[in-house]
Amino acid sequence: MRLLSISAGKVAPLFGNHHPDYKSVASAIRKKVVSDLENPTPAEITMLGVKGDEQADLSVHGGIEKAVYVYPAEHYPFWNQLLTRETKKPVDLQHGAIGENFTIEGLLETEVFIGDRLQIGELEFAVVKLREPCFKFNAAVGYKGASKAMLQSGFSGWYLRVLKSGLLSAGGAITLIPGARETSIAQQNQKLLNNRNQKDLWE
Repeated sequence: MRLLSISAGKVAPLFGNHHPDYKSVASAIRKKVVSDLENPTPAEITMLGVKGDEQADLSVHGGIEKAVYVYPAEHYPFWNQLLTRETKKPVDLQHGAIGENFTIEGLLETEVFIGDRLQIGELEFAVVKLREPCFKFNAAVGYKGASKAMLQSGFSGWYLRVLKSGLLSAGGAITLIPGARETSIAQQNQKLLNNRNQKDLWE
């Protein structure tokens, strides 16, 4: 289990006709890699996440409880194949394209439970909850069904609270420290999917 890349983004206009009420909306979902295996530049991680990273709507992203969004690299082939098929053009997403701050490998939603802790280098994080996709994700990847596909696939990723801040570089090994292990991210995703109707999936 290791950290493949660290990404951050600034708030900017996000265009797309993926919501009936919005043609353009502010978002920082478009993240750029600031540290990866080829260039493991140290990034400062504060209690609010990657320094320099922004969030447009703090009610759903960011803050202490959603400081860092983690996404498994194992899911990227799924998105490349789906988006290539649905948009009728070749898609090869780069790390950060799902809106994540940490792109990791070797750890999936079925293996991570709310309350678990992750140690990466000298830093420590707590698993808070899954990521709930919205229409901004649809707009960012150019496919109206992307949020629905994320929920149905269970490939949601999860949010971390920062317990110990400091400098972090890509390539660091991830150590999982189990918590109570009552609800996995995958189980939380399934519960959310069961509770949502078709209309909710688009909002």
